[in-house]
Amino acid sequence: MENIVSLKNIIVEFEDGDQILKNISLDIKDKEFVTFLGPSGCGKTTTLRIIAGFLEPKSGDVIFEGKRINGMPPHKRNVNTVFQRYALFPHLNVYENIAFGLRVKKIPEKEIVRRVGEMLELVNLMGYEKRTVNRLSGGQQQRVAIARALVNHPKVLLLDEPLGALDLKLRKEMQIELRKIQQELELTFVYVTHDQEEALTMSDSIVVMNNGYIQQIGSPTDIYNEPVNAFVADFIGESNILNGSMLKDCLVQFNGREFECVDKGFGKNETVDVVIRPEDVKIVPAASAKLTGIVESVVFKGVHYEMIIDGVDHKWTVHSTKAESPGSMVGLAFDPFDIHIMKKSEE
Repeated sequence: MENIVSLKNIIVEFEDGDQILKNISLDIKDKEFVTFLGPSGCGKTTTLRIIAGFLEPKSGDVIFEGKRINGMPPHKRNVNTVFQRYALFPHLNVYENIAFGLRVKKIPEKEIVRRVGEMLELVNLMGYEKRTVNRLSGGQQQRVAIARALVNHPKVLLLDEPLGALDLKLRKEMQIELRKIQQELELTFVYVTHDQEEALTMSDSIVVMNNGYIQQIGSPTDIYNEPVNAFVADFIGESNILNGSMLKDCLVQFNGREFECVDKGFGKNETVDVVIRPEDVKIVPAASAKLTGIVESVVFKGVHYEMIIDGVDHKWTVHSTKAESPGSMVGLAFDPFDIHIMKKSEE
């Protein structure tokens, strides 16, 4: 797949010189579902606004289909945006909200009827044409906003936390619907969220951001299983993050013990972050374990129990289908490939 959007060395800063985006570069491929993921204030919405044309970078290039589009106003870019607040027109019904952009472009009425009909079917709102938007549920309003953005046939659809106002059940349903729409239309979707599960569920590629920097770009599987630093590991799901020392290739020391791992290429005795996911920690008899701890708490999470185990130098989070008794002494074990070694985070 070819790149449809490329950002090259983008810098955005406030008037006082404080930088929001710090020399970021990335490529977005055609027909890809890309998610910008990170905490509030990390720069993800700013990046979206740069692509949309609502904001101009201090320096760097915005490339669309191979052409530099810096300075091009939003209405001339072949992109549309769906915001968290849908900004629907309350005086117009569903049909006219969706048709609004086509009427502005003076599209013939016959073509408007055809395209609005296609969009109503796509977002499952057939029969709602004459209903006013203030009589719609939050999920239905969101569908109208998506239809209105898609009816103009943009090459790229930008979505800025569009599910944030919905309840959990409806949000999960809309995640599936959005992914289905994206695949059916074969469009490029660029999505902003701070919800890790949402990003993992919907995306072809995730861009993890923090403090104006891109921390990692990769598939959901790569981001979760092979985080490049402690920030990514901690932000994507839950993790046990420990200070360690790489004794040599495939041998790490933490909590005063040596463990075999599968990582190589670190300096001898280099200080590292050790990441072990809660679901990868096994509970074993204390007598046969290198590490032991006291079960501090047990919480049932539906598909597993979450246990906090107080070790000598670290409180472990463990996910298991079997609960141990609070106050009991247990052993902790993990396989070499479940121990992830990474360089200390700089940002």
